[in-house]
Amino acid sequence: MTLTSEVRAGGIALSERPSVSVVMMWGEIDVALRNEASAALAGAFQRDLPVIVDASRVTFIDSAGIAFLVQLCRIGQDEGLQVSLHDPPSALRAALRTLELDSLVAG
Repeated sequence: MTLTSEVRAGGIALSERPSVSVVMMWGEIDVALRNEASAALAGAFQRDLPVIVDASRVTFIDSAGIAFLVQLCRIGQDEGLQVSLHDPPSALRAALRTLELDSLVAG
């Protein structure tokens, strides 16, 4: 029997704090993380608290990652919950600006 270890290049996880939900993103954010993204999104809005997206450790984000951020923000708006992006790297900030999405994600 051979065991293989999966090397993870990035991740998305929910951290539940008393007065806020924190969606932590790190490394490479791409379509491979769709299940983690869905779980974090569902968990964050189930709590009915403001959401902070900590993107400070993101090194790469593809269109699926951007779509996750947009979906998170739009659902937050629909639910009347504040969603804010904390400390995005300059490349992520530039991508949001280029796509004219920087106003969607309050920083």
